[in-house]
Amino acid sequence: MNTLTVDFLENLFKKEKETSLFGKWICLKDIQEPLKKYEATFQLTQIGTSEQERPIYQLKMGHGKKKILLWSQMHGNESTGTRALFDIFNCFLNANAKELTTILEACTLVFIPMLNPDGAEVYTRVNGNKIDLNRDAVAKKAKESKILRTILEDFSPDFCFNLHDQRTIFNVENTKNPATISFLAPSEESTRAVTTGRKQTMNVIVAMNALLQKIIPNCVGRYTDEFYPTATGDNFQKLGYNTILIESGHYPEDYEREISRKYTFFSILQGLFHIAVTKDFSSYKSYFSIPNNADIFYDVLHRFPDSQKNVAYQFKDEIIDGILVSKLHKSDKKSLKGKFGHHEIVFDC
Repeated sequence: MNTLTVDFLENLFKKEKETSLFGKWICLKDIQEPLKKYEATFQLTQIGTSEQERPIYQLKMGHGKKKILLWSQMHGNESTGTRALFDIFNCFLNANAKELTTILEACTLVFIPMLNPDGAEVYTRVNGNKIDLNRDAVAKKAKESKILRTILEDFSPDFCFNLHDQRTIFNVENTKNPATISFLAPSEESTRAVTTGRKQTMNVIVAMNALLQKIIPNCVGRYTDEFYPTATGDNFQKLGYNTILIESGHYPEDYEREISRKYTFFSILQGLFHIAVTKDFSSYKSYFSIPNNADIFYDVLHRFPDSQKNVAYQFKDEIIDGILVSKLHKSDKKSLKGKFGHHEIVFDC
């Protein structure tokens, strides 16, 4: 297996991290200035506008035969992948390591760093017309969905990377570890058959997981492969475009998702490198050794001697007077058996 070294990735991230992007609330205005520095070296184009007429950009680089499409923030409030992509852009802009030049020589890469700028502006999952783009792959009611489909069909990628964030509730099954990164090779239909395309997708995920296990062992999960008939990944996989879903999750004390950002960066670069140097993508069975995601966590849990009195709270992010604020909301679930808090407060009375 062709795995990048941890030292290489650690040094690269430290050197190339895009420091102008920080925190969970990343809007169009935050990425427009950083994008300018890539114009002279790569192909930066506006590929359309959102429902509220905000520009949507594409960055294209590399000149190899293997074609890879990556997009982020189809949910406006999920920006970890966006930040990781800009860290990767810096790597390729300053590419002087053979691992990076190998990718650019073997692959042509197309990035859409922010598919849903309207949702990003107000920190919501949906777009400007309240449409969840990740459930609009069939109807294609949203302008943004049409743009993504046009790019997909015109570019005809061998692999796609669909970048998301997942909630803090998730753990790695049979552990008390948060699922810091979760992967998915989406199903193509309700039986979840392991098709040739899914095998190839799983093969890349196996390589990314092998790397992460060296750094965050037992903190990588496998997202449910339940078939969603209107979901983007499921439909792209069904159409023959191998689609890798990366869900950036929680790391202890990392509510800004900056540590998750680094491991997302590691995952994407490892995935790109693996695709660049691999000829046979048929090995896949190790994918099923990645534990499933489970959901044992709340953000805060109050424990009492009488466990029936335990109270759980979850953070909810809101924009208040132009500031992203995380407010605790009490859970209304009656039973908290088997649940844990990222932060726990124990009361003795």
